[in-house]
Amino acid sequence: MAALYRKYRPQDFEEVVGQEPIVRTLRNAIAADQVRQAYLFAGPRGTGKTSMARILAKALNCTKGPTPSPDNTCHVCQAITNGNSLDVIEMDAASQRGIDDIREIRDRVVLQPAEGRYKVYILDEAHQLTDAAWNALLKLIEEPPPHLVFVFCTTDVSKMLPTVRSRCQTFVFSRPRLPDLVRKLRRIADAEKIDVPDQALALIARSARGAYRDAESTLDQLSAGSEGTITVQSVLQGLGAVEEEALFRLVDLVVDRDTAGALTFIEELSEQGQDLGRLVTDLLEHLRHLLLVQHMGEVPDSLPVTEETRDRLREQANQLGEATVLRLIDLLHIAVEDMRQGGDARLPLELALVKVTRPGSDLSRESTAYRLEQLELRGHAPVATEAKQQSVVSAPAAPATAPAAPPSLELSSLQEAWQRTILPAVEERSIPTASVLREARLAGLADDRLTLEFPSSADFHRKLAEDPKNATLLQDALYEVTGRKLAVAFQLGEHTEEAAEEPLGEDEILELVKETFDA
Repeated sequence: MAALYRKYRPQDFEEVVGQEPIVRTLRNAIAADQVRQAYLFAGPRGTGKTSMARILAKALNCTKGPTPSPDNTCHVCQAITNGNSLDVIEMDAASQRGIDDIREIRDRVVLQPAEGRYKVYILDEAHQLTDAAWNALLKLIEEPPPHLVFVFCTTDVSKMLPTVRSRCQTFVFSRPRLPDLVRKLRRIADAEKIDVPDQALALIARSARGAYRDAESTLDQLSAGSEGTITVQSVLQGLGAVEEEALFRLVDLVVDRDTAGALTFIEELSEQGQDLGRLVTDLLEHLRHLLLVQHMGEVPDSLPVTEETRDRLREQANQLGEATVLRLIDLLHIAVEDMRQGGDARLPLELALVKVTRPGSDLSRESTAYRLEQLELRGHAPVATEAKQQSVVSAPAAPATAPAAPPSLELSSLQEAWQRTILPAVEERSIPTASVLREARLAGLADDRLTLEFPSSADFHRKLAEDPKNATLLQDALYEVTGRKLAVAFQLGEHTEEAAEEPLGEDEILELVKETFDA
């Protein structure tokens, strides 16, 4: 039994879904007898490039043609459908990419078609042909015999030689919209008597990310595994996808700044067998939807969501601040990069949730900017614009005269951020000053007064650091990272010099070499 994506491959222009401009242009060209002899079909995988090439071949060679509506019943159309037509030659440029394969084409094109009017050569993955092969084909593309038509299909049009593209009529295939893909899946499900709700079909279509073939293959697989009855839960289990309810709940925990609840929920999902890598990508997609709603003021029609989900997106977009959405997206991209390098997504995901629910625990410069923006929002809430009030719903604001409380600060956090964040901030202002301060360590923090301790042998560096100009640079960097105006004090550490070790003798050196190199 044929796979669903092969069984329900479109057989004429009427059955093509989502590529209306291309279909209209080709049909008009055939009707007006303006068929070109070299076409370039470019677009993502699974969007129907090869199927369109076969339909074009049928339209040109049908016994009733050339016609925009091939009958699919004559022996020529049947032969093309079955893949055994002598006049339609399909080649895979991924494996037949050399100059010898192209020479074989050049030797055969002089022969007249066996049954139809045209010999049609369809080259899949055409961008993988070698430069030598393309050069051997250029003259044939530019001045082909009148009975020859080339259709080059590629998923990477940027790799096609400009000289080839200039000789072809190019059509760019777009990914189908979610309703179009769901409509085709529904047609297949009804024809195959598969019991599946529209919500499950929407999940399948969304997971295919615009590829007809992927969506149809997934439907085929789920149907075989569930004996013709597909539920939403079976789709989620089969795809490893995350339920929308789980995404909304996780973001609600971020809104509530419930760090423990968020980490506990991640643990629950992990114990249920949820792929946390998929959770990261689905959460990023959910955050993208929230970002669009916040900046556009409404849920775009292009989003693949139901009406119920649209209402929840509006509500959650009003509860979560724009700065929080952007910060969480940035942090989740770290998890994505870790996954690309083969790492586990769990720790970066948990760190992202901790940092965004407890900003005070993160002294990175991006987090500082985020916390300062949050302080400004709380401090100026009474005079915020109407748009900002709609997009960010916060606790009742304090009176306009009450200053916002500065973020809390601990010595351990500063010590952790010293080499990683504070010194780089100083280095941006003055490299010599940063070099001097690298000799120091953070020794104390009391009443917004930070004490730096230099080694007893670095009194010269301490005096340089005490210079008002250098001390001011450090204070500015501290304010940038912590959001607080800190005073700084400098001191020398206790005088503890270790006794110099005796130099090794010749015998000791030889013995060390023997042990090290097993000599």
